Amino acid sequence: MKRPIPSDVVEKAARDKLTERGVTVEDIAKIVYDLQKPYNPSITMEACMKSTDAVLSKREIQHAVLVGVELDMLAEQKKLSEPLQSLVSSDEGLFGVDETIALGSVFGYGSIAVTTFGYLDKQKVGIINELDKRKPKVDTFLDDLVASIAANAAARLAHRGRDIEENLNRDEIKKREDEELIG
Repeated sequence: MKRPIPSDVVEKAARDKLTERGVTVEDIAKIVYDLQKPYNPSITMEACMKSTDAVLSKREIQHAVLVGVELDMLAEQKKLSEPLQSLVSSDEGLFGVDETIALGSVFGYGSIAVTTFGYLDKQKVGIINELDKRKPKVDTFLDDLVASIAANAAARLAHRGRDIEENLNRDEIKKREDEELIG
């Protein structure tokens, strides 16, 4: 039986890929901050950074980042076969696989993450806009993955905010946070 790849190795690889492609946790957290500020005026960048980090610790997100960034890099190197090469490198409007992979990563944080992802995919704010326009780099998958991470981090904060409003005790909130790390 094959041994599974340790989680810390996969997480480091995904984070490294984001960094190599010019995306920082802070870039994503800025989007999260802007999304949450109207609903939570006391939100801090620190909370947004922590939430983004928590989302990046999820295996499903890591796997999506690794697959998507790899496809972007292969397209940049013109190593995909046609017509996939042209679809990915041109970010063809009817090619929805990039959104599908990113969308699959938002279901863990409920409908608020799904609708926020849709908003970010259309509005292309912050680093998402930069990635969408950056040439000659191919970021067909990466811009949607960043939107997914930001949507998840914002939804996570919204859910945490509700937990605090409802006066859940720290142990209950911690239990929920520990459970969300599965997957």
